[in-house]
Amino acid sequence: MVEEKLLNLPLIELLKRANKIREDCVGKKLELCSILNAKSGICNQDCKFCAQSSKYKTGAPIYPLKEKKEILEAAKRVLDIGAERFGIVTSGKTLTNDEVYKICDAISQIKNKVKIKLCASLGKLDFKSLKLLKEAGLSRYHHNIETSKKFYPRIVTTSNFKERIETIKIAKSVGLEVCSGGIIGMGESWQDRVDMALLLKKLDVDSVPINILVPIKGTPLENKEPISCLDAIKTIAIFRIILKDKIIKIAAGRETLFGDFQGLGFLAGANGMLIGGYLTIKGRSIEADHRLVAEIKRIWRN
Repeated sequence: MVEEKLLNLPLIELLKRANKIREDCVGKKLELCSILNAKSGICNQDCKFCAQSSKYKTGAPIYPLKEKKEILEAAKRVLDIGAERFGIVTSGKTLTNDEVYKICDAISQIKNKVKIKLCASLGKLDFKSLKLLKEAGLSRYHHNIETSKKFYPRIVTTSNFKERIETIKIAKSVGLEVCSGGIIGMGESWQDRVDMALLLKKLDVDSVPINILVPIKGTPLENKEPISCLDAIKTIAIFRIILKDKIIKIAAGRETLFGDFQGLGFLAGANGMLIGGYLTIKGRSIEADHRLVAEIKRIWRN
């Protein structure tokens, strides 16, 4: 199989192929996005990697859905730091109808007042809710599959994999772009990573965030040994080769694992990243990320 050959290729050959595909299929476009943790904690799901689960004692912040004014101000700040996409993220498996209407209202306000593309990660939603979000001005819905279908039950037991796939299909059916990826370094095999990439290709998602596990104290994965920098680079390259023209975004964990060598991820095929921090984890300074962006563009020119 082609996938088996990819796993056995020398890293340098893998990187050459991935970078060539990135050049041919997506060019030098680098997508930057930033997110707002608009509702934190109070989640009854048991995702083993997540600080916001009420089943674990992590000290993560707990608060209800932020008010429209706060969400609007956050969107303005994201535009100011140079991101082109603003993502509204909420904890929990799903939202109430009232929460959906409040977020639709906030999206409409942002659409009218801030020149930024709008994304949201709100859990499992039905056709009606996703259609309302699309009509309010949402352009892309984020819903990670997290890992492969086979490995998923070892990470989450309170929801099933099929539900995640259904949400992605519904989002696409109402005309939304879809952002979906997962986390590497949770104990999955190389075949699990390949299977995840192949499924995302089959689902025809538009953007694929690759998160690298940051072990959080209090979660079941708090003592998980980190994967190597080279394994993360190899994963990014394999995803690029399989997914061809999709946006591949390096997200949480890039600062911790790569340190000063984050540029390697963009030679391996990545063409996007989150800036401004994550849900419960602080990122690098905006100044440092803008220096990285300049370095990536310099590397791509050469």
